[in-house]
Amino acid sequence: MQNLAVSSLSPENYPFSLDFLPQPVYLVGGAVRDAILGRKREYLDLDFILPENAVSTARKIAAHYKAGFVLLDRERQIARIVFPKVTVDIAQQEGDNLETDLRRRDFTVNAIAFNPYSQEIIDPLQGYADLNARTLRMISQQNLEDDPLRLLRGYRQAAQLQFEIENHTLYTIRTLAPQLSRISAERVRTELGYMLVNSQGTPWIVKAVEDKLLTPFFKNITDAGCRCLIKIDDAASKLSEKWHQLGVQLNERVRNTIKTTWLGIAKLACMVSSDLETAEAELNALTYSRAEIKSVITVLRLYTQLQKQQMSLREQYFLFQEAGIVFPATCVMAIAHDILVEGIAPIISHYLNPDDPVAHPTPLLSGKEIIIALNIPSSPLVGRLLTEIAIAQVEGKVLTRDDAIEYARHLMRYM
Repeated sequence: MQNLAVSSLSPENYPFSLDFLPQPVYLVGGAVRDAILGRKREYLDLDFILPENAVSTARKIAAHYKAGFVLLDRERQIARIVFPKVTVDIAQQEGDNLETDLRRRDFTVNAIAFNPYSQEIIDPLQGYADLNARTLRMISQQNLEDDPLRLLRGYRQAAQLQFEIENHTLYTIRTLAPQLSRISAERVRTELGYMLVNSQGTPWIVKAVEDKLLTPFFKNITDAGCRCLIKIDDAASKLSEKWHQLGVQLNERVRNTIKTTWLGIAKLACMVSSDLETAEAELNALTYSRAEIKSVITVLRLYTQLQKQQMSLREQYFLFQEAGIVFPATCVMAIAHDILVEGIAPIISHYLNPDDPVAHPTPLLSGKEIIIALNIPSSPLVGRLLTEIAIAQVEGKVLTRDDAIEYARHLMRYM
């Protein structure tokens, strides 16, 4: 046992009074690890273990503070309390004592406990020493076998903490890699998502591919795909240096409810099959959302078009219409495949100008106006006319609403 001042773990930082927690109680897991490392979190996750009455204690706290309550595991007695900026998990201690509970965890750095009453650190597995050595060390092979997701989680935590994995632990993970096929695709996707966020995760994704951890889920990834992954972050840096706005967009999420960024979409495009139907099936199996799948497929379909030396205005119009908000990810994928930044600079300039008539055209007519002006029924023909008018507008052939109607009448003779 050690006494160690870790100010961020002090009870005054909890979103509830410590009086609600009976003694003995211990804070465990990532919050303790990160506090010792001095890592700050925007959103705090606190994990407490109690010897008994874990769920009923959580209910009382949630009810008193009118916070959200979620029963995570009735059998193992684990519940969650959701505050505006803090999530608190309260679990029943596994085993007869604290050390037994800690010995059931994945890595030593996650098996350090903190007593909020005595401000004492309890570290029976020398996790503190491994934190200082910036090393991930398994507690036991059996613990990894009990939940094979821990194999991939080791790579994810190494990426996030910028740690190395101890050699025997790494050998064990590689040996147990086939067992990841027992894990649901959704859980694997979540771990992978953490590694897709920034450049620190990329080498560990490649390592996970090389060590066969991702083989059950990305059956078609090639050496070229791994090289593409490595190049994606460098490509993003080049684009961000030249066009700051593009860099900002690459780090935005696909949707507010989806954690995947546009940079992550480009990386996923490197990992799936180049065959669009196969790629879609792979992403569906991993339970990616329709928005994420559509974005990856769009990148795969369009990035090669940027190889063309000179694109006509018509070709550019269709490229921008198809790409939409996926355009930044498409550019990154193109650069990662050795397309020169200078070569696509003009088309990027079109995209970044909100008033550009090629990338962001303002329609001269609506479909309803065409129907009335030409006295035609609603049909797919209206959409085709609108498209041709938009292209003619881009090419400078029509400038006004009247020009557009006259142009549509002319097109009707040939459609």
